[in-house]
Amino acid sequence: MSKTRGSGGPGRFGGRRFGAALVASTLAVVGVAACDSDDDSHPAAAGPAPAAIQWGACPAPGQGETRDPRLTCATVKVPLDYGHADGKMIDVAVSRLAAADPQKRHGVLLLNPGGPALPGLDMPSTMAPTLPKPVLDSYDLIGFDPRGVEHSTPQSCGLPASGVSDLFPYPAADGSNAANIEAARAEAQQCQTKAGNDLRYYTTANTARDLDRIREALGEPKISYWGQSYGTYLGTVYASLFPDKTDRMILEGNVDATKVWSGVVNGWGKGMSERFPDAAAVAAAQNDTLGFGRTVPEVTAKYLALADRLDRQPAQVPGMSLSVNGALLRNATYGLLLHNNTLPVLVQLWKALEDLADGHFNQADGAVLQQVSAATNTPPTPGVPSDNQATMGSAIVCGDAQWPRDVDSYAARTAADRKAWPLTAGMPANIWACAFWQPPIENPVTVTDQGVRNILLLQNRRDNATPWDSGVGLRQALGNRAAFVGVDNGGHYVYNEGSACADRATVDFLTSGHLPDKDVFCTDVTQH
Repeated sequence: MSKTRGSGGPGRFGGRRFGAALVASTLAVVGVAACDSDDDSHPAAAGPAPAAIQWGACPAPGQGETRDPRLTCATVKVPLDYGHADGKMIDVAVSRLAAADPQKRHGVLLLNPGGPALPGLDMPSTMAPTLPKPVLDSYDLIGFDPRGVEHSTPQSCGLPASGVSDLFPYPAADGSNAANIEAARAEAQQCQTKAGNDLRYYTTANTARDLDRIREALGEPKISYWGQSYGTYLGTVYASLFPDKTDRMILEGNVDATKVWSGVVNGWGKGMSERFPDAAAVAAAQNDTLGFGRTVPEVTAKYLALADRLDRQPAQVPGMSLSVNGALLRNATYGLLLHNNTLPVLVQLWKALEDLADGHFNQADGAVLQQVSAATNTPPTPGVPSDNQATMGSAIVCGDAQWPRDVDSYAARTAADRKAWPLTAGMPANIWACAFWQPPIENPVTVTDQGVRNILLLQNRRDNATPWDSGVGLRQALGNRAAFVGVDNGGHYVYNEGSACADRATVDFLTSGHLPDKDVFCTDVTQH
């Protein structure tokens, strides 16, 4: 799970080939949102079926973005509140890349890149090049912007741009969380004032109900689905609410549905400890040029020391309006750990920031920062509020499930987490604006092992965003409904990331419906 704000990035819990945006937060971010309401209704799907989809032109792509010219788009009307389905309606933008061979068409495959709050309208375009012909022949690839996101009645709390220290609630250099408490409270009040009560209905459960409205509008008896990161939770909720409407489901980089969301966040420290050595090994192998340590323990110690120095004395980048603190270093590290092919850039970034802190910043260091900046600064989508992802990420994370509300208790938890998992400095256990959110409109959807066996779970062993334990937790919750493919790899994504074993299982399931008879652990990873 990851979190970028105001940049089209991964949201708190990650996205895939909107990939560069995963670290857009290192240079441009906004704060967390929250809101209050007196409404305590409990939604239930109801109301008339939506009209059949009429495909047409798609919205203009963002600056610098490319799109498959075959992609068509439409809008589906859905209720804001499924408890009052005859009331206010909102738009959900949908896209389609039609099956290449109508004679071999199996059905529709809905795609979600995660987040929460990542746009998905262009996901058919980004996924299609990675899929073999039998899959492209068999499915209409269906993308969508989830409710409240981008072209789907976008929401805004009017959050201003702010420093990267607000991206995640890192404690102060001395471990204090007093400033985090005040920031969370202020952000909650801002969202309450600006966004109002409607934001409480922008939840995962309602997004899953929207998916079923999309299914109806498509005229399909069932849908297949591929969700990544946060999208695994959305898929799990859909399969729980509509088990008889679920065909073939792939969940990649998995959220433990029994721990949303504070419990999931609390797993980040352990996940970082499992993933970080992969990058430290890359740095150690380049010690002759980097001088960042000869062994993984040496590199880790130097990284922690650098983060502490930047916490205590942020460093100004010459020629840029950017001050680097420990939070920025940690967030850049988090984002660049999500892919193996960005580890070389990550270790160069560590060296550049060490030079900056030492007062030895040079042209090569500047080039590394520019490289990261160019790869991660995504221009905003025209007509979409700049804080849309921040607003919607918080609406979902705070609105899906209740967070602890005892403000004073966060200090002790943060201190314990800071000691146990120094790489994340206590942030995962710290207070978020969700502590000041009104109670959710309904309880989290119950996930059980009752249902058809039609879910494939893909999980890397060393995933800092949705760690191994999270994937195993979902595997246990789903029981025999799912097959599990674990991969001896690092990073957040499994398919098309170097394991032929995992790729075969994925394609075989999509084309034949066959799941592995027992759980699989793939060790054939090749880096690319």
